[in-house]
Amino acid sequence: MPQTVKGVIARSKGADVEVVDIVVPDPGPGEAVVKVEACGVCHTDLHYREGGINDEFPFLLGHEAAGTVEAVGEGVTEVEPGDFVILNWRAVCGQCRACAKGQPWYCFATHNAGQKMTLAEGDEMAGAELSPALGIGAFVEKTLVHAGQCTKVDREASAVAAGLLGCGVMAGFGAAVNTGGVTRGDSVAVIGCGGVGDAAIAGASLAGATTVIAVDVDDRKLETARSFGATHTVNSKEKDPVEAIQELTGGNGADVVVEAVGRPETYKQAFYARDLAGTVVLVGVPTPEMEVTLPLLDVFGRGGALKSSWYGDCLPSRDFPMLIDLYRQGRFDLDAFVTERIGLGDVEAAFDKMHGGDVLRSVVVVDEAAAAGGGSPA
Repeated sequence: MPQTVKGVIARSKGADVEVVDIVVPDPGPGEAVVKVEACGVCHTDLHYREGGINDEFPFLLGHEAAGTVEAVGEGVTEVEPGDFVILNWRAVCGQCRACAKGQPWYCFATHNAGQKMTLAEGDEMAGAELSPALGIGAFVEKTLVHAGQCTKVDREASAVAAGLLGCGVMAGFGAAVNTGGVTRGDSVAVIGCGGVGDAAIAGASLAGATTVIAVDVDDRKLETARSFGATHTVNSKEKDPVEAIQELTGGNGADVVVEAVGRPETYKQAFYARDLAGTVVLVGVPTPEMEVTLPLLDVFGRGGALKSSWYGDCLPSRDFPMLIDLYRQGRFDLDAFVTERIGLGDVEAAFDKMHGGDVLRSVVVVDEAAAAGGGSPA
C-alpha cells in the first residue's frame, strides 16, 4: 500500500520550503523504500530551491542521507529490508561505455527510481509529481529510490554522520584522493574551506600529504580547517594566495590544488598556485554564466592536469564502507562536520545559516530514535 509521510518541498523558485504530506508508492522492480533517519542540508538543496539546477518544480529536497531499507521491489538483490544504508546519487548501470572500460565512477547512465512520489490529497497541488533532489529526495520520513542508490554500511555508524558521505564529504574527500591522486609526501592546497573543502583537507591528510594549505577569507573557517589536518592557513583577503602557496612550497607551488569554491577568480588562483606538472581539481560547482580565460601558452607551458571532480569520482560500493571503517576506527572524524541537528521544519533556517557561513553541516534528524541507535567510533 502507498504510504503518506511528511517531507520538505520547494514549491516554486525562491519560495520558502514547506513541510507537506507526500505519497510514497510501493517499490517497483529495482526500487527500494528507505526509512530516512538523518539527512544533511547541502548547498545543492538551496540551488534546487533557487531554480539553479532546473525548473522541474515542485522539488522534494534532501539527498545526503542514511537510513534503513523498509521494502524492496522485484529483482532487487543488493539490499534487503533491515539493511542500514547510505543513499547515493550515482547508482552505476554496469553497462555504459564508462562502466565497460572499468571506470564506473564515470557512469553515464546512472539509475533513479522509475516511479514518482506525489503530493497528497488536500494539497493545493494534490497528485503533482515531485522531482527528488539528485534522484533521492530525503528530507522526508520515507523515500523511494533505485535499489542501486542504497549502499549498505555498518549499522554501528551514526546515521547523522554517515549520511554526509552521500554528497559533500565524499565529494571533497574524493576530489583530493580519487581525482587529485594525493599520495605520501605531496603538497596540497585547498581553496575554500566549507564542508567540501574541509573534507578534501581531511582526505589529503589521510593520504599522507605532508603540506596541506587551507585558503579562505574567513579566519573561523581557517581555524576549523586546521582541525581537519591543514598544516598551514592563508587568509586570501590579507595575502595573495598564489604567492603564499608558493612560499609554503619552496617557491614551486603545490602538487595538487583543490578548488572548492567554483568561481573564475579562485580557479585562476588554483591554476597558478600549482607546481609545474601539478594537478588542479575543480570540485566547487560554478553557475551557468561563469567563464574563465587563461593564456593558452600558460596552459601548455605549465603541463600537468586540469580536472573536474564529479562526486569525488567515487564508487559508492567501494568508498562508503571504507570511509565508514575509518570513521569507526577514529581515523576520519565525520562527527566533526556536524554543526547542528535540526528537524524537518528547520530547513529554511538552515539555508539562512548557510548564507552566513555559520555552519559546516546542519543535519535533519528525521528519526531521532533510530539515528541515536548507531554506535560511535571505536
